[in-house]
Amino acid sequence: MIAPVKAGVILAPPNGPVIETDRLILRRWREADIEPNTAMLADPATALFITSDGKAVTDGFVGWRNAAIMAGHWALHGFGMFVVEEKQTGRYVGRVGPWFPAGWPGLEVGWAITTGFRGKGYAVEAATASIDWVFARFEIDRIVHTIRPENLASQNVARRLGATIEGEVELFGHVTDLWVTRREAWTAQPKP
Repeated sequence: MIAPVKAGVILAPPNGPVIETDRLILRRWREADIEPNTAMLADPATALFITSDGKAVTDGFVGWRNAAIMAGHWALHGFGMFVVEEKQTGRYVGRVGPWFPAGWPGLEVGWAITTGFRGKGYAVEAATASIDWVFARFEIDRIVHTIRPENLASQNVARRLGATIEGEVELFGHVTDLWVTRREAWTAQPKP
């Protein structure tokens, strides 16, 4: 928690787009998201594919720094991965959305869902909304999804989204499949 703010002082609000789907709310980051995001990254099976070193986050500061990177992407670019929360409960589901750090192979829509919310179709639901959001705002013909060959769950999400593998890239010392969602195919297909 930050220091108390003086009466009448307004800090920069975390305003931004909010996307609602049937079951989810996609929104910008808040301080309250740090703890559940850190807990998600503490799971070794999750961390393997989404932390830069592939290791579980076991330190509160490292978790804070990860959330600061996610929130900072919004500050630097005006867009970024959304926090996904379940409408019915308000609980943190994960993070899904656009991501384009320096040196990345293209504007990506990525996803990471906490263990307790997997298998419910939330990754596909949130990614569908995010892809719609990106194509509505950016004049690009493709969105990438960087997925390691052994990450079968994310490959299944990409397939359900209609993405196809169009090559390989090296990220963080690992060969990574470059899945692509093309605008023309996306607008022509029925939504998952």
